[in-house]
Amino acid sequence: MVHDAAMLIFKIFRRPEWDAFRSAGETEGAPIDLADGYIHFSTAAQVAETAARHFAAESDLVLVALDADRLGPALRWEPSRGGALFPHLYRSLTLQDVVWDKSLPLGATGHIFPEGLW
Repeated sequence: MVHDAAMLIFKIFRRPEWDAFRSAGETEGAPIDLADGYIHFSTAAQVAETAARHFAAESDLVLVALDADRLGPALRWEPSRGGALFPHLYRSLTLQDVVWDKSLPLGATGHIFPEGLW
């Protein structure tokens, strides 16, 4: 994939997972990532559905952005729900990979994403 600008992809962490990642400097991901053997990410177009589907009632979340191009060949685009391609990382995620992190609070109608994400 060739991009004129950085393509950000996103990972949603529960606060304890994010705190552990920050302490250790790297992570193999959440329990689902460990079970599947890779770290799940979403594109900007996919992340709201990911939040609604997998974190519906959870409020203390952290949205982490990563530059897809900087993750190298360990990042693969593979079909998932409905055949859509999702980014999966087949290596540890390090703090150096993170472009930014922001709180992802739960509002009355769902998660409140940072302005300008879409």
